[in-house]
Amino acid sequence: MFLEPQPLTTDVDVGNGRVALAFEYDGRDFHGWQLQKSGVRSVEAELQKAVSKVANHPVELVCAGRTDAGVHSSYQIAHFETASVRPLRSWVMGINTALPYDVSVHWAGNAVGDFHARFSAIYRRYRYVIYNYPVRPGIQRGQVSWIYRPLDAAQMHTAAQALVGEHDFSSFRAAGCQSRTPVRFLEQITVSRKGDFVVIDVQANAFVHHMVRNIVGALIAVGAGEQPPGWIAEVLAAKDRTLAGVTAPPHGLYLVDVGYPDGFGIPGAEVGPGFLRPWFDPLDNRPIPPTHVHVKQPVQPK
Repeated sequence: MFLEPQPLTTDVDVGNGRVALAFEYDGRDFHGWQLQKSGVRSVEAELQKAVSKVANHPVELVCAGRTDAGVHSSYQIAHFETASVRPLRSWVMGINTALPYDVSVHWAGNAVGDFHARFSAIYRRYRYVIYNYPVRPGIQRGQVSWIYRPLDAAQMHTAAQALVGEHDFSSFRAAGCQSRTPVRFLEQITVSRKGDFVVIDVQANAFVHHMVRNIVGALIAVGAGEQPPGWIAEVLAAKDRTLAGVTAPPHGLYLVDVGYPDGFGIPGAEVGPGFLRPWFDPLDNRPIPPTHVHVKQPVQPK
């Protein structure tokens, strides 16, 4: 999960303030990150309950980025406030003992300065995994998306480069998106074939609702030969969601990295998910330093 080993020591006390967590989850049986109505499973509800048990008081969690129902994460960050103090190992092992099988915490640490899991993040990175084979998968059902039609990954990669840079992503934004602006800076996007799998790797300063899955849906149309590579640029320029086609299924999507300035002390991610790492050169699994960081502007006095 991490670029450098993170020993679960009993020699380091964590707590009495804002505490950060790094964790992963299998999204198949969750209705997304966010707390839902009673009886509906969410990652936030399960993790909040487990952290509260170890802290010995109710806590509220703030995560780096909410994920939808069925979406996975191999590296997610959240923070909470507590007056309790525990050794690092006690936080991690105690929380995991109270968690269900499909969520696992890997690290805990005191937040530095004004760290905020969401607002301090300078980029997010996702990988979308497609099993491109005539017969549906059995073992990896729910962990990858399945497309039976042959996909041309090289054409998809060429088409995707039109999305790099700062753009209005209205054409790839869900109708119910609550973000105040559709403008995002997309750092990089690659599409590569690894045997029978096609992997889309995309990083941006942030994403609007369903942005990655809508981009993937459009790229699949290009890879299947339904649209030429130049169509992606046309859809982007149109700023019209109805032109971009279908939204790709959630279960192929993984949040694989969230980046923060070095001073906050959040351990860097070795980009996953784990079963994908051997398919890539080790350099491809390292964080990509952002070239474009939106600096928070100070609030002007009235």
